[in-house]
Amino acid sequence: MAYGEDAELAELRRRRLQQIQEMQASESANAQSYAAQDAERARHEQERTEILRRILTPEARERLARIRLAKPDVAGAVEQQLIALAASGRIQRAIDDPTLRALLERIAPERREIKITRR
Repeated sequence: MAYGEDAELAELRRRRLQQIQEMQASESANAQSYAAQDAERARHEQERTEILRRILTPEARERLARIRLAKPDVAGAVEQQLIALAASGRIQRAIDDPTLRALLERIAPERREIKITRR
């Protein structure tokens, strides 16, 4: 009976070791997948930055960076529109600050006017 228990114990240990190895292999595959996604995201962000650097003047880039701090969704929409315009070839020269401001006025949502009445 001791021999049967030893064989059963060895079989349980072997199965558990196999489970642990399979878990480690799947974790390693997931980690590689996440690393690949991170690398792709970083490459995409670098391409966006390079395109914006080519089509915006330094003053316009600075304004867009300040807008990104206050309203990231508006800055993202503006960047997407600028990249689309550059990809279609509709941008002939670098976009300066006044041109970017005009574009922002068209894209930015209308401000709500707040009135305070005193009684």
